[in-house]
Amino acid sequence: MAASSLLVLIDDIATVLDDVALMTKTATKKTAGVLGDDLALNAQQVTGVKPARELPVVWAVAKGSMKNKAILVPAALAISFFVPWLVTPLLMLGGAFLCFEGFEKIAHKFLHREEDAAHKKDLHEALKNPEVDMRALEQDKIKGAIRTDFILSAEIIAITLGTVTDQTIGMQFAVLTVVAIMITVGVYGLVAGIVKLDDGGLYLSQKEGAFTQAIGRGILWLAPYMMKTLSILGTIAMFLVGGGILTHGLPPVYDAIHHFAEGFGGLLGAILPTLGDGLFGLIAGAILVAVITPLQKLWAARSA
Repeated sequence: MAASSLLVLIDDIATVLDDVALMTKTATKKTAGVLGDDLALNAQQVTGVKPARELPVVWAVAKGSMKNKAILVPAALAISFFVPWLVTPLLMLGGAFLCFEGFEKIAHKFLHREEDAAHKKDLHEALKNPEVDMRALEQDKIKGAIRTDFILSAEIIAITLGTVTDQTIGMQFAVLTVVAIMITVGVYGLVAGIVKLDDGGLYLSQKEGAFTQAIGRGILWLAPYMMKTLSILGTIAMFLVGGGILTHGLPPVYDAIHHFAEGFGGLLGAILPTLGDGLFGLIAGAILVAVITPLQKLWAARSA
């Protein structure tokens, strides 16, 4: 009897873990847009830091990220348990923020090129100045990265919570915890790899052997393009994910997109709903930027 009970318990645990894995996979797919942007943003945060301090900075931000999630996961569970009706509005707010952030990145790229170039120049000049407190600069970068992580983590937790609202509170805790740990380890592990990629390329390019040197030079050439690609893919995914969240919360829009896609069928019919979500996200982001940006400037002028 004891052996049978143990087998039943093991089977129950395996079933729960399987459910958690399945829902975690679903949640991770839905947070892909945030993850792509998270990777690019956090890798950019350590630019300007001395090579020997890059990994310690990434580790410091990763610890801050875990603290962020230690706050966000219980907060999300409390919302789900005490005010479950608030989950959908928060999810919609997260989707709207993704679209706003994505379009703001595009607008900033085209409208503030000179400011970005001036900022990079000032940063390089500061790094050359021996009077600049590098430890203070490093701490500022860490604090900025942790603040950015809190916003992106909040989006990820909100999106994940939206996929498991119909589950028990225990299952919600399991999925949120697994996603939080996986994302932190995965994102900051990749960030560490990306920021040290050029060091690896330099090391290989100085080794003996033409083939090894060629690989090293290839890595050195590839590293900056990888960052740009991650940023572009992250922005596109933000519209796809954010737009998808918004259309699911607006049944008339969702039905219109899917009704239109059904008229085509095949592969095109399968792709069109996703493209429709992305287009809706792009339009929503443009409207939000047009409305919120003047208000931000007005608030900044009043606070000055």
